[in-house]
Amino acid sequence: MDKAASVLGALEAGPATLAQLVSSTGLARPTAHRLAVALEHHRLVARDMQGRFVLGPRLNELATAAGEDRLLAAANPVLIALRDHTGESAQLYRRQGDHRVCVAAAERPVGLRDSIPVGATLSMSAGSAAHVLLAWEEPDRLHRGLRDATFTATILSGVRRRGWAQSVSERELGVASVSAPVRGPSGRVVAAVSVSGPVERLSRQPGRLHSAAVVAAANKLTEVLHRAVRTTCVRRERSVSVGPPRRAW
Repeated sequence: MDKAASVLGALEAGPATLAQLVSSTGLARPTAHRLAVALEHHRLVARDMQGRFVLGPRLNELATAAGEDRLLAAANPVLIALRDHTGESAQLYRRQGDHRVCVAAAERPVGLRDSIPVGATLSMSAGSAAHVLLAWEEPDRLHRGLRDATFTATILSGVRRRGWAQSVSERELGVASVSAPVRGPSGRVVAAVSVSGPVERLSRQPGRLHSAAVVAAANKLTEVLHRAVRTTCVRRERSVSVGPPRRAW
């Protein structure tokens, strides 16, 4: 564990070749290589275009999960307000591997609706939330995600340009949806806010009806995550600044 941690600590400074890892960690070359490859298998380490070792995407996912309670605590009132404003069911999705999971929801109380229970696992190959969760991914992961997708790279390019996604009868026949990204403090997309319902109400262009409201809801949750980091930084600065009084000479 200590040796693996030393490899991750060395990569915190930036990309490193195997020789650089050996130099910075003091590990024997075979040991450093074995640990780096094992960490790569678990996605804690990855390779860049030059083949150098870099910190892997799993670390971002773990960091996001560590802040999930804060996100979920803020999600329910935001989703309820979004549901009441649009009249449609609202959801919050997070990506887990090759799937997306509904981690919070506010359902339309009456009438025809798209009901997605909390904990439901859906495919990343269809639906506006899948568009959002994939559109800003690293190029190699984005291209892998498109292999079995019902949408194209051109559609994802439009999502990045607009800042929101829409789909009609993509995940399920007769269902339309609109989604927007929630971003963590680093700017990485960590979740997707959505509204969904029957095409008869949302129309063939659901984004025209609800994109502004969905983007506003996603921005509220983004601000919650950013505000939490700013608060933590302020507390750390205060704890550092408070110390024993300086001696007067």
